[in-house]
Amino acid sequence: MSPDIIVVKIGTSSLTGDNGALSMEAIDKLVDEVAGLIELGMAPVIVSSGAIGAGLEELGFSHSKRPADALTLQAASAVGQADLVGTYKRSFARHQVVVGQVLISPYDFWNRQQYLHAKGTFARLIELGVVPVVNENDALADDAIRFGDNDRIAALVAQLIGATRLVLLTDTAGLFTGDPNLDPDASLIEEITEIDHRHRAAAGSASSGRGSGGMAAKLRAAAMASWSGIDTVIADASHPGVVTKAADATVAVGTLIRARAAHLSARRLWIAFALPAAGDVTVDDGARTALEHDGRSLLAAGVTAVSGEFASGDSVNVVAEDGELIAKGLSGFSAVELRGLAGKRSGIDGAPKLREVIHRDDMVLLNEEG
Repeated sequence: MSPDIIVVKIGTSSLTGDNGALSMEAIDKLVDEVAGLIELGMAPVIVSSGAIGAGLEELGFSHSKRPADALTLQAASAVGQADLVGTYKRSFARHQVVVGQVLISPYDFWNRQQYLHAKGTFARLIELGVVPVVNENDALADDAIRFGDNDRIAALVAQLIGATRLVLLTDTAGLFTGDPNLDPDASLIEEITEIDHRHRAAAGSASSGRGSGGMAAKLRAAAMASWSGIDTVIADASHPGVVTKAADATVAVGTLIRARAAHLSARRLWIAFALPAAGDVTVDDGARTALEHDGRSLLAAGVTAVSGEFASGDSVNVVAEDGELIAKGLSGFSAVELRGLAGKRSGIDGAPKLREVIHRDDMVLLNEEG
């Protein structure tokens, strides 16, 4: 019987002190709790921020004078990755646990073959009893082609490896009804069964000064996990025993976001969340109804506008005329071809019969997405 896989993501603000340097106390606490999951027969995977902060500290940059240029930050990541993983290795050695570093890029999820290869690598590491420590390959990432936050990476990894629970550790107790720093009446939302506009509004867009994410990013990651059939817990990294409590379905800690009852297949998850959208296809109300209520493919007759430059087979957003994102899918035409076909009725009045713009099997409706 395969062990329950628990993906634990921890942010920069929870791993570093006010000076931006790694906190050994924080890392030891995390490691002790993750090692406790192993003792319970679970298979933990860590998605860890902190490499850039560690590298800047070693290179002599103060937190108050953090450089802004991408190349310096990428150089800092190259230095800090070694420090970060070395720190994890030393801490886990106290529990006789082996650590393996996994640096990933969007390509590992965009390319189907690489996606399956990454899945196999994680599976083998887990079989060997290794705790993978995952981060984006920041040192070589192109600003135009990168994830940007480890919350999204954690959700994608959780889906990739079939995790049973995603734990997002941060510096607050979870998602509140408002900003607890500004609203004294804000209260913790203990459980969410379906993410809606109220939760997105409560998450806002604030982020820690030392991190790249924020509660909004965590809520988006939780939505991705929910579509994957995975429960998510957002909780305070400093809370005693938080990892063990978050991994236990019978214990309440932080904010629990429930998995959707009906979740997407691995291929549809790949289309919906792993592939970047290369453009937008705007559709009229009739096409929207056919997609959302009738389960139809998208035809050229319902297309009113095309933006972006994409090739046949690329992922595109399907947008309603009011601007609402309603679906995502693989286009059967290039942007140039589709602009010439938009609004034309296939096989009518002597027009040639056209294939679908996006086949239903290559489309994911997102109107209910969190």
